[in-house]
Amino acid sequence: MKRQSIRITFVIVALAAAAVVVGDLARHAAGRKLREGILAELQPVALKNCTLKRFGSANDGGYLMCENLIEPLDVGYSYGVGSNDDWGCDVSRRYHVPVHQYDCFDPARPTCSGGTFMFHDECVGDRTGYRKSGFFDTLENQIRKNGHIGRRLIIKMDIEGAEWASLLAAPDDLLASIPQIAMELHGFDDPKIVEVLRKLKRNFYLVNLHFNNWSCTPKAAPLPAWAYQVLWVNKRIGVPDPTVPIPAPMSPLNAPDSPTWPDCQLSTPR
Repeated sequence: MKRQSIRITFVIVALAAAAVVVGDLARHAAGRKLREGILAELQPVALKNCTLKRFGSANDGGYLMCENLIEPLDVGYSYGVGSNDDWGCDVSRRYHVPVHQYDCFDPARPTCSGGTFMFHDECVGDRTGYRKSGFFDTLENQIRKNGHIGRRLIIKMDIEGAEWASLLAAPDDLLASIPQIAMELHGFDDPKIVEVLRKLKRNFYLVNLHFNNWSCTPKAAPLPAWAYQVLWVNKRIGVPDPTVPIPAPMSPLNAPDSPTWPDCQLSTPR
């Protein structure tokens, strides 16, 4: 009887171990499929009428935008600031417009000689209200409160993963009114990522893709890293170049976020 109990216990343990292995394999396969789906959406196109220029820092904090498609410009919005906003300073000084900054995590107030910053001690999110880190409001509400609905504005966004819920909550008609959005996107394991990328692609062309080499990891494969900078150009103003294959080659204006760490970019073509 004792031997039979031992055998039964052994079988139960073996079956439980097999179930764990099968579950791990299924999760691994599902994760890989999601990452492949994200990469399939990240297919940059070349525009015939876009002259790319780097705004902001030479490395981390710099973003590519279509310089010739920015003007006329009324205002800039910079989400996720910290103690430095080189992008906002470049935009404000070059185009003589105010830049509204939003950050509820870092109370530092960046300065810009020759530019105009308007700092808001709040973050952007999918709903209005207080959370542990501070006050959040939606993209639509923030633009509306400043009287900029219908005005010509550009956006820079680097909010450490909060972009997915924030953009998912943003109305399509608001997004359709924005000429360009430069962003750093974060993550590879949230199904909302594919949903948001497809939502953005209804109104925008993905014109630049550059992976942040601070975040290189084989865990993100086939993506080379878990953070990546992108440029979205509104389809109302962008004209695709059919002579350039998709995905378009990466612009040489991109630079490693860390000049001392090894880089990790997708090979071209892919």
